[in-house]
Amino acid sequence: MTPLPPTACLLLIDLQQAIDDPRWAVAGPRNNPSAEAHVASLLEGWRRTGRPVIHVRHDSVNPDSTYRPGQPGHDFKPEARPAPGEKIVGKETNSAFIGTGLEDYLRQAGIDMLIVAGVITNNSVEATVRMAGNLSFDTWLVGDACFTFARHDLSGRLWQAEEVHALSLANLDGEYCTVTDTAAMLARLG
Repeated sequence: MTPLPPTACLLLIDLQQAIDDPRWAVAGPRNNPSAEAHVASLLEGWRRTGRPVIHVRHDSVNPDSTYRPGQPGHDFKPEARPAPGEKIVGKETNSAFIGTGLEDYLRQAGIDMLIVAGVITNNSVEATVRMAGNLSFDTWLVGDACFTFARHDLSGRLWQAEEVHALSLANLDGEYCTVTDTAAMLARLG
């Protein structure tokens, strides 16, 4: 297994307390209750090896959003709190690349490999991974360090969170990124 380069960046998406609000689970519970533990393991590994970490924070402009600044949900989850010196990128849309300067920052820092984890798999994670792939970043998505919620499709059929998650990963893998897991990423840290 090829070790990760020293510039391989861990990009954490929207890991804020807002995601614990019960409104997110209105159609059904989330999948992957171990996601935050996997994120904590990734963070420990990245910090131990001195590789770059970027925390993407959703700064919603919607007054009804659980991610709106100035309320407790805007704060990072305990497992994903930034350490001093780690970059925080605020975003107002689903993609971390829209209106944030993230691409310019990565290019100027010489970062061309992104290891992505966070929430929600089929929303902000997927939007960010698609753009990263289209921008030619070597993008890896840590599937067991992400989660989502059950959803109804347009015909009213309920899809369980694990189904939504699995389909999102399948849509991304090979086209926009390589889907992997926490153990494989940690093994590549060296």
